Amino acid sequence: MMIIPAIDILGGQVVQLVGGVPGTEQITIPDPLTSAKGWESKGAPMLHVVDLDAALGRGSNVQTMRRIVQQSNVPVQVGGGIRSAEVAQYLLDCGAARVIVGTKAIKDNAWLRALASKNPGKVVLALDVKGGNVQLKGWQESAPFTLAQMFDSIRDVPLAGVLYTNVDVEGQCKGIDAKAVSSFVEGCPHRVIASGGVTSQTDIDVLMELGVPEAVVGLAIYTGKLNPEQLWRKDL
Repeated sequence: MMIIPAIDILGGQVVQLVGGVPGTEQITIPDPLTSAKGWESKGAPMLHVVDLDAALGRGSNVQTMRRIVQQSNVPVQVGGGIRSAEVAQYLLDCGAARVIVGTKAIKDNAWLRALASKNPGKVVLALDVKGGNVQLKGWQESAPFTLAQMFDSIRDVPLAGVLYTNVDVEGQCKGIDAKAVSSFVEGCPHRVIASGGVTSQTDIDVLMELGVPEAVVGLAIYTGKLNPEQLWRKDL
């Protein structure tokens, strides 16, 4: 199973928020590139970089993401507020292994299909779920349809996977909601990348049992609850 460190950028800095709410920063690191290179040096097999400013409609860190992509020696997946094909394609052309799309892709299935068809296996759909409802615009509003309807609409889209973030447990370091993950994996027609609440080796073991091939981890590795030496120096 591949464990991917999260590098969330807000105000030009790396942060870890509770439930995605600005002002709840648990961790603040001034330089995203230094943070990225640090995780790479510790053995991270991939990096997960998210522009929270763009997701919240407060600005853009696309050039910071470009620098991370171009200066990293491991694959980088990037996302956060990517709502135009031009920005998505720019990041892919800069060398991003995958581009993560959420709000725009959820609202406009034709747009998602066109982007994924042009870049098969390189587009990840982010489905952030809170209280069982798909979230939009940086978790600021709920989508007007069910998760099952969303799954039906993407069955034949050539995605790299679906990034499932459980907002209810995100950034709390209290563990995953195994029942919620199991339900999501069972219904999702694509490979699932899990995010939200991954705190311990037990969480990782449960995700593996549920058939999840990748997980994004944030606060737990920044605070030392999960040890990078154990995550990335042995076969999990």
